[in-house]
Amino acid sequence: MKTVNEVSKLTGVSIRTLQYYDKIGLLKPAEYTESGYRLYDDAALERLQQILLFRELEFPLKDIKDIVTRSDFDKRLALDQQIELLELKKEHIENLISMCRGLKLRGVRYLNFTAFDSSKLDEYAKRAKEQWGSTQEYKEFEEKNRKRSKSEEESMMADFMKLFEEFGAMKDQDPASLEVQDQVKKLQSFITEHFYKCTNEILSGLGKMYAGGGEFTENINKMGGEGTAEFTHRAIQIYCG
Repeated sequence: MKTVNEVSKLTGVSIRTLQYYDKIGLLKPAEYTESGYRLYDDAALERLQQILLFRELEFPLKDIKDIVTRSDFDKRLALDQQIELLELKKEHIENLISMCRGLKLRGVRYLNFTAFDSSKLDEYAKRAKEQWGSTQEYKEFEEKNRKRSKSEEESMMADFMKLFEEFGAMKDQDPASLEVQDQVKKLQSFITEHFYKCTNEILSGLGKMYAGGGEFTENINKMGGEGTAEFTHRAIQIYCG
């Protein structure tokens, strides 16, 4: 057991912050002494480590509490997401460093704002938080994903993105045409087989997300050409009525 003072020295988290985490139910000590002093065991320190990682990724305390106090909180999944977020953050910082070095070479009047684009990181962070929902679809996806090897997962995702390449080849057609609508049905069947049961309601929401900008739209347009994400969205909305 460690006292609050020892935990503060070990982690760099102030005593006042640890007291606040206790007050809001984010990090409870393992026990209290008769004098009311907080004592922390290894399990509490492990939770504190998770909290600090989420804080480093700029998650609000409320969201962190919702995540780490869930009965179905998956530590391994959380760590995978944290690693990917940190890698994106690293890429973002490296872009900023490169921009600053470029300014030194070209002079401060050289205007380039691409390094400030953190939309990729922001979008992934949003998706990561949304994935902690306990929907039946998410549980079904987790169950199927656990049974796949890394190579099987990569092959499946390649087949999935191939569907959007095929949508891109149809962009000159009417999205209501039989061929395009058959392609939407093919997409829905693929999602049901490999991810979760894809109802028309879910498919409609996915279509809006595909055309909503950010990483999804960017990746779909890379596969099928500019405008593929919006075309797919229109075809899906027609299919779903």
